Amino acid sequence: MTIGELPKQDTRQPEFAGPGYTLATLRVNGHVYPVALEPRVSLLDALREYLRLTGTKKGCDQGACGACTVWVDGKRELSCLTLALSAQGREVTTIEGVAEGEELHPVQRAFIDRDGLQCGYCTPGQIMSAIACIDEGHTGSDEEIAEWMSGNICRCAAYQNIREAIKSARDEMSGGASK
Repeated sequence: MTIGELPKQDTRQPEFAGPGYTLATLRVNGHVYPVALEPRVSLLDALREYLRLTGTKKGCDQGACGACTVWVDGKRELSCLTLALSAQGREVTTIEGVAEGEELHPVQRAFIDRDGLQCGYCTPGQIMSAIACIDEGHTGSDEEIAEWMSGNICRCAAYQNIREAIKSARDEMSGGASK
């Protein structure tokens, strides 16, 4: 090759650099979704990108902020750290699945009534954790709520209002309603 001469174009086809797709069935909010997923896809990305359930937010994508909190078989789980394929045969509940039709869940209403949100980005994960926190019985004091909600970060620092919303919903739900 001489100066100014362009190199010949490589005509080889690139090799596929990952595993193939796997057929899976995800049960989310009581609905069954057949999907073809790459084995490395997180539950968060499957929910948002494949199922178009965008209520669950991608915050840090490292399991540190709690914005992606969902329930898997009724337990809190960080969907960014969970492989979607591991959710097969299990019930996944997202923020879209906590209301009863048009009727908001008591925690959703309390977050609105007590101004437990500001920018709203962390709110879906906060609500999912708050409902679980109430159902787990970890709402005896502000300190206990803060401890059991510590995995959910609010950049706007609406923590006092979030705790007030949790206590308000706890009192409303004490009549026997739960997730």
